Amino acid sequence: MSKILLVVVALFVLVGGAVGIYFATLPPPTPAPNIPEQIPVTPRHAVATPPKVRFTDITEKAGIHFKHVNGASGKKLLPETMGSGVAFLDYDNDGLQDILLINGRPWPGDEGGPPPTLALYRNKGDGTFEDVTAAVGLNVPLYGMGVCVGDIDNDGYPDIFVTAIGGNKLFHNIGGKRFEDITEKAGLGGNTWPVGSREQFLAQEKPIPWPTSATFLDYDGDGKLDLFVCQYVTWSPKHDLGLKSTLKGTTRAYGPPKEFSGSQCILYRNIDGLHFEDVSAKAGIHVVDALGTGQDAIMKPAAKALGVIVCDPDGDGWPDIIVANDTVRNFFFHNVAGANGERRFEEIALNAGVAYTNGSARGAMGIDFGEFMPEMRALAVANFADEPMSFFCQDRPRSLRFTEQAQAIGLSALTAAPLKFGTFYFDYDLDGRLDILSNNGHLEPDIAKLQEGQKYAQSPQLFWNTGCRPGCFEKVTANEAGMDLFQPLVGRGSAFADIDGNGTLDVILTANNSAPRLLRNDNDTKNHWVRFSLEGDGKRSNRSAIGAVVTLEAGGEKQTRAVTSGRGYLSQSELPLTFGLGKTDKIDKVTIRWPGKDAGPPTVLTEIAIDKMHKVKQQ
Repeated sequence: MSKILLVVVALFVLVGGAVGIYFATLPPPTPAPNIPEQIPVTPRHAVATPPKVRFTDITEKAGIHFKHVNGASGKKLLPETMGSGVAFLDYDNDGLQDILLINGRPWPGDEGGPPPTLALYRNKGDGTFEDVTAAVGLNVPLYGMGVCVGDIDNDGYPDIFVTAIGGNKLFHNIGGKRFEDITEKAGLGGNTWPVGSREQFLAQEKPIPWPTSATFLDYDGDGKLDLFVCQYVTWSPKHDLGLKSTLKGTTRAYGPPKEFSGSQCILYRNIDGLHFEDVSAKAGIHVVDALGTGQDAIMKPAAKALGVIVCDPDGDGWPDIIVANDTVRNFFFHNVAGANGERRFEEIALNAGVAYTNGSARGAMGIDFGEFMPEMRALAVANFADEPMSFFCQDRPRSLRFTEQAQAIGLSALTAAPLKFGTFYFDYDLDGRLDILSNNGHLEPDIAKLQEGQKYAQSPQLFWNTGCRPGCFEKVTANEAGMDLFQPLVGRGSAFADIDGNGTLDVILTANNSAPRLLRNDNDTKNHWVRFSLEGDGKRSNRSAIGAVVTLEAGGEKQTRAVTSGRGYLSQSELPLTFGLGKTDKIDKVTIRWPGKDAGPPTVLTEIAIDKMHKVKQQ
């Protein structure tokens, strides 16, 4: 192969979408038989400029001293590019949101000194955090990826699940004092981390499991949290090193996902609070593609899953699962009734209109679902560099049909250039409308040498929701939010929480092979707010209230939020719900629909004080 051809191949590999293009074996989706309702055109606000809400970097001041380790040592193994995640949780039930940061580790044979571990920082309530990792038993070395949090045994304390190459970990919370590794006892697999010399590791041909994002949900409505785990490609060091991926025909580059086989996501059903069973196949979670035709066709696992969000678009009370796949079609697992009263899933992404973006698979990373306008919900998907964010709007309330509207709502051109990972909806200015943040960063450290305009470290993006169209979302600049938020980083995971109890949502951004950034939200708009911390009864509904839906009515409008476990990319934001009220100073009604098939009637609240947190227990 000539040097010119090698350069062409390298360019194709690196800029073709999530470092590669996947040629799907399924046909593109057919057009919907009906014309979807469009986002209504409404008058723009008198001021369409985002408000001045500053984000201040308080990482050092807060006492967060952490550096992610990706284990890179020159071989350019694909997992080095993908980590890592972060979670906000209140592990000790003191009402303050703590921070768990997920770490990697050196590859076998590259160790030198004590290996890096997870890091848990306890919120001291005075603007600072204390590293309690060793004290609570979480000083565990892992090649970690993602994390999700939920109370698996309904004892009142949130437990932690961490995805990791070479073996996931389930940590049971013992009374808010320490964590116990119950992974094997719980039936969630054992340790598959390779051992031996560096040479033995690099020569390993047997695939090593590569899980990514994960989330807790109660899919069968029995009051116990089940677990969904995304799986990325089928990966081994030997196969990775055998790829001829190069920069300019000489220097090795990270390989494209199209050169790896797909995998299968996993659904674990919670049996009794501390034991799980793999129900993936019988519950309809396994998805395969046919290579070839007829009896000669080979069935190949289809997932290359990086992000997941649990939501209930049709409002039937049963949680659905939507998966963001890298360079292959996305999945939409619709929760339906099965035999003998059991629940199962039907994969309907093609018919729902979310499998592809404008007929093509993109390099999907992070994902979230939310109500961006009253009674209008959309799925936001963070895609690869030079691929705009996908924005799948529900055609109608409770519809299972979606239409891609990124251009119509103003996100297409603004989000095209960066390589986008962690993304989420949140109301950063408390005006009652959900805004969008994405954490960005490239995979290839040397991308600037190959592609003009691309950089390894990239600035996050924040989009303010104007509440009207055209231009539903406006890009926020440093003039409105300050420079700290937009400092470039090799962004990956992201999460939000109110860390200081003032009602504003603060943000943490993780960086691959570098330090995270904790940003305090200094909102001075004088907008009102209200927060809800929900607790299920632990019998009809899970104690974490994951899956609960809260509808707030105030000022002639309704807002709806859901309690959600893992979301975005490899990460989890806080479980308490925040509603911005703008200048409205009176709440008319709040309706809480608890999760679970036997949850009973909703809880209705009518006397609700504003500008405070409300703890609500299921009765």
